[in-house]
Amino acid sequence: MSFKKEYLRVYLVADSCQSQLLEKTEAALKGGVTLVQLRMKEASGREFYEEALKMKKLCNVYGVPFVINDRIDIALAVEADGVHIGQSDLPASVARALLGEGKIIGVTAKNAAEILEATANGADYVGAGAFTFTATKTDAEMMTLEDFQGLSGMSAVPVVGIGGITPQTAGQVIEAGAAGVAVSSAILGHSDPEVGARNFAEVLKLSQ
Repeated sequence: MSFKKEYLRVYLVADSCQSQLLEKTEAALKGGVTLVQLRMKEASGREFYEEALKMKKLCNVYGVPFVINDRIDIALAVEADGVHIGQSDLPASVARALLGEGKIIGVTAKNAAEILEATANGADYVGAGAFTFTATKTDAEMMTLEDFQGLSGMSAVPVVGIGGITPQTAGQVIEAGAAGVAVSSAILGHSDPEVGARNFAEVLKLSQ
Protein backbone atom coordinates (compact mmCIF):
# COMPACT_ATOMS: atom_id res chain seq x y z
CA MET A 1 0.00 0.00 0.00
CA SER A 2 1.69 3.18 -1.21
CA PHE A 3 1.81 6.15 1.13
CA LYS A 4 -0.76 8.93 0.99
CA LYS A 5 -0.68 12.02 3.18
CA GLU A 6 -4.36 11.48 4.03
CA TYR A 7 -3.50 8.31 5.94
CA LEU A 8 -2.01 10.42 8.72
CA ARG A 9 -5.19 12.34 9.54
CA VAL A 10 -6.42 10.19 12.47
CA TYR A 11 -3.41 8.01 13.26
CA LEU A 12 -4.02 5.42 15.98
CA VAL A 13 -1.10 4.11 18.03
CA ALA A 14 -2.42 0.77 19.25
CA ASP A 15 -0.28 0.27 22.33
CA SER A 16 -0.24 -3.07 24.10
CA CYS A 17 -0.50 -1.33 27.49
CA GLN A 18 -4.24 -1.14 26.69
CA SER A 19 -6.46 -4.09 27.57
CA GLN A 20 -8.68 -5.67 24.90
CA LEU A 21 -6.49 -4.03 22.27
CA LEU A 22 -7.98 -5.75 19.23
CA GLU A 23 -11.57 -5.02 20.21
CA LYS A 24 -10.83 -1.39 21.04
CA THR A 25 -8.92 -0.94 17.79
CA GLU A 26 -11.86 -2.27 15.79
CA ALA A 27 -14.16 0.20 17.54
CA ALA A 28 -11.71 2.99 16.72
CA LEU A 29 -11.65 1.93 13.08
CA LYS A 30 -15.43 2.19 13.00
CA GLY A 31 -15.05 5.72 14.38
CA GLY A 32 -12.84 6.91 11.55
CA VAL A 33 -9.20 6.02 12.25
CA THR A 34 -7.15 6.34 9.04
CA LEU A 35 -3.99 4.40 9.98
CA VAL A 36 -3.05 1.95 12.74
CA GLN A 37 0.40 1.49 14.25
CA LEU A 38 0.95 -1.51 16.54
CA ARG A 39 3.29 -0.74 19.42
CA MET A 40 4.37 -3.58 21.75
CA LYS A 41 7.50 -2.47 23.59
CA GLU A 42 7.49 -5.20 26.23
CA ALA A 43 6.31 -8.12 24.11
CA SER A 44 8.37 -11.08 22.97
CA GLY A 45 8.91 -11.53 19.26
CA ARG A 46 6.36 -14.34 19.18
CA GLU A 47 3.73 -12.29 21.04
CA PHE A 48 4.29 -9.31 18.77
CA TYR A 49 4.05 -11.48 15.66
CA GLU A 50 0.81 -13.16 16.70
CA GLU A 51 -0.85 -9.88 17.67
CA ALA A 52 0.36 -8.26 14.46
CA LEU A 53 -1.23 -11.00 12.35
CA LYS A 54 -4.59 -10.35 14.01
CA MET A 55 -4.25 -6.60 13.73
CA LYS A 56 -3.27 -6.73 10.07
CA LYS A 57 -6.30 -8.88 9.26
CA LEU A 58 -8.53 -6.41 11.08
CA CYS A 59 -7.07 -3.40 9.27
CA ASN A 60 -7.47 -5.16 5.94
CA VAL A 61 -11.19 -5.54 6.61
CA TYR A 62 -11.49 -1.78 7.05
CA GLY A 63 -9.07 -0.90 4.24
CA VAL A 64 -6.78 1.02 6.60
CA PRO A 65 -2.96 0.93 6.44
CA PHE A 66 -1.23 -1.06 9.17
CA VAL A 67 2.32 -0.30 10.32
CA ILE A 68 4.59 -1.79 12.96
CA ASN A 69 6.44 0.21 15.59
CA ASP A 70 10.23 -0.36 15.54
CA ARG A 71 10.33 -4.03 14.53
CA ILE A 72 11.19 -4.32 10.85
CA ASP A 73 11.41 -8.10 11.20
CA ILE A 74 7.81 -8.28 12.41
CA ALA A 75 6.68 -5.97 9.60
CA LEU A 76 8.31 -8.29 7.08
CA ALA A 77 6.93 -11.42 8.73
CA VAL A 78 3.31 -10.28 8.66
CA GLU A 79 3.59 -8.29 5.41
CA ALA A 80 2.54 -5.07 7.14
CA ASP A 81 2.11 -1.89 5.12
CA GLY A 82 5.17 -0.35 6.76
CA VAL A 83 6.99 0.64 9.91
CA HIS A 84 7.43 3.58 12.24
CA ILE A 85 10.93 3.81 13.69
CA GLY A 86 12.68 5.96 16.27
CA GLN A 87 16.13 7.53 16.43
CA SER A 88 17.56 4.49 18.25
CA ASP A 89 16.27 2.01 15.66
CA LEU A 90 17.76 1.05 12.30
CA PRO A 91 18.04 4.03 9.92
CA ALA A 92 15.21 4.72 7.50
CA SER A 93 17.56 3.91 4.61
CA VAL A 94 18.02 0.38 5.96
CA ALA A 95 14.28 0.01 6.55
CA ARG A 96 13.66 1.12 2.97
CA ALA A 97 16.20 -1.33 1.60
CA LEU A 98 14.62 -4.19 3.54
CA LEU A 99 10.96 -3.32 3.00
CA GLY A 100 11.09 -1.96 -0.54
CA GLU A 101 9.64 1.09 -2.25
CA GLY A 102 6.00 0.11 -1.84
CA LYS A 103 6.01 0.29 1.96
CA ILE A 104 5.29 3.17 4.34
CA ILE A 105 8.15 4.39 6.53
CA GLY A 106 7.71 6.90 9.32
CA VAL A 107 10.41 8.27 11.62
CA THR A 108 10.17 10.03 14.97
CA ALA A 109 12.07 13.33 14.77
CA LYS A 110 12.59 16.02 17.41
CA ASN A 111 14.55 18.62 15.46
CA ALA A 112 15.43 19.89 11.99
CA ALA A 113 18.56 17.74 11.68
CA GLU A 114 16.61 14.55 12.40
CA ILE A 115 13.91 15.52 9.91
CA LEU A 116 16.47 16.22 7.20
CA GLU A 117 18.21 12.91 7.85
CA ALA A 118 14.94 10.95 7.84
CA THR A 119 13.87 12.58 4.59
CA ALA A 120 17.23 11.95 2.93
CA ASN A 121 17.01 8.30 4.01
CA GLY A 122 13.63 7.75 2.38
CA ALA A 123 11.04 8.39 5.10
CA ASP A 124 7.50 9.06 3.87
CA TYR A 125 6.58 11.09 6.95
CA VAL A 126 7.93 12.12 10.34
CA GLY A 127 6.28 12.21 13.74
CA ALA A 128 7.02 15.10 16.11
CA GLY A 129 5.98 15.90 19.67
CA ALA A 130 5.13 15.41 22.46
CA PHE A 131 2.89 18.31 23.35
CA THR A 132 2.21 16.99 26.85
CA PHE A 133 3.41 14.04 28.84
CA THR A 134 1.59 10.86 27.93
CA ALA A 135 0.95 7.53 29.61
CA THR A 136 2.69 5.60 26.84
CA LYS A 137 5.84 7.74 26.54
CA THR A 138 6.68 9.10 29.99
CA ASP A 139 10.17 10.17 28.87
CA ALA A 140 8.93 12.27 25.96
CA GLU A 141 10.38 15.76 25.68
CA MET A 142 7.94 18.63 25.44
CA MET A 143 7.39 20.63 22.27
CA THR A 144 5.52 23.90 21.83
CA LEU A 145 3.18 24.54 18.93
CA GLU A 146 5.64 27.16 17.74
CA ASP A 147 8.45 24.59 17.73
CA PHE A 148 6.22 22.19 15.80
CA GLN A 149 5.24 24.85 13.30
CA GLY A 150 8.88 25.56 12.59
CA LEU A 151 9.61 21.89 11.99
CA SER A 152 6.56 21.26 9.82
CA GLY A 153 7.35 24.38 7.80
CA MET A 154 10.82 23.16 6.85
CA SER A 155 9.97 19.49 6.33
CA ALA A 156 9.83 18.14 2.79
CA VAL A 157 7.58 15.28 3.96
CA PRO A 158 4.32 15.41 5.93
CA VAL A 159 4.61 15.75 9.71
CA VAL A 160 2.20 14.10 12.14
CA GLY A 161 1.82 15.49 15.65
CA ILE A 162 2.12 12.96 18.46
CA GLY A 163 1.86 13.06 22.22
CA GLY A 164 -0.91 14.22 24.52
CA ILE A 165 -3.21 15.54 21.78
CA THR A 166 -6.94 15.75 22.57
CA PRO A 167 -9.94 16.58 20.38
CA GLN A 168 -9.79 20.05 21.94
CA THR A 169 -6.18 20.63 20.85
CA ALA A 170 -6.09 18.65 17.59
CA GLY A 171 -7.20 21.60 15.50
CA GLN A 172 -4.34 23.73 16.83
CA VAL A 173 -1.83 21.06 15.84
CA ILE A 174 -3.27 20.95 12.31
CA GLU A 175 -3.11 24.75 12.11
CA ALA A 176 0.57 24.51 13.09
CA GLY A 177 1.19 22.48 9.95
CA ALA A 178 0.46 18.87 10.91
CA ALA A 179 -0.89 16.49 8.30
CA GLY A 180 -2.64 14.64 11.11
CA VAL A 181 -2.47 13.62 14.76
CA ALA A 182 -1.22 10.38 16.28
CA VAL A 183 -3.26 9.34 19.29
CA SER A 184 -3.29 6.41 21.70
CA SER A 185 -4.96 6.75 25.11
CA ALA A 186 -7.30 9.57 24.07
CA ILE A 187 -9.02 7.01 21.82
CA LEU A 188 -8.28 3.59 23.31
CA GLY A 189 -8.71 4.87 26.87
CA HIS A 190 -12.09 6.39 26.05
CA SER A 191 -15.13 4.62 27.52
CA ASP A 192 -16.21 4.06 23.90
CA PRO A 193 -13.22 4.04 21.51
CA GLU A 194 -15.52 4.44 18.52
CA VAL A 195 -16.79 7.71 19.95
CA GLY A 196 -13.24 8.67 20.92
CA ALA A 197 -12.06 8.20 17.33
CA ARG A 198 -15.09 9.98 15.91
CA ASN A 199 -14.40 12.99 18.13
CA PHE A 200 -11.02 13.37 16.41
CA ALA A 201 -12.35 12.58 12.95
CA GLU A 202 -15.03 15.25 13.18
CA VAL A 203 -12.68 17.93 14.52
CA LEU A 204 -10.02 17.19 11.91
CA LYS A 205 -12.55 17.17 9.08
CA LEU A 206 -13.51 20.72 10.07
CA SER A 207 -9.80 21.67 10.21
CA GLN A 208 -9.12 20.67 6.58
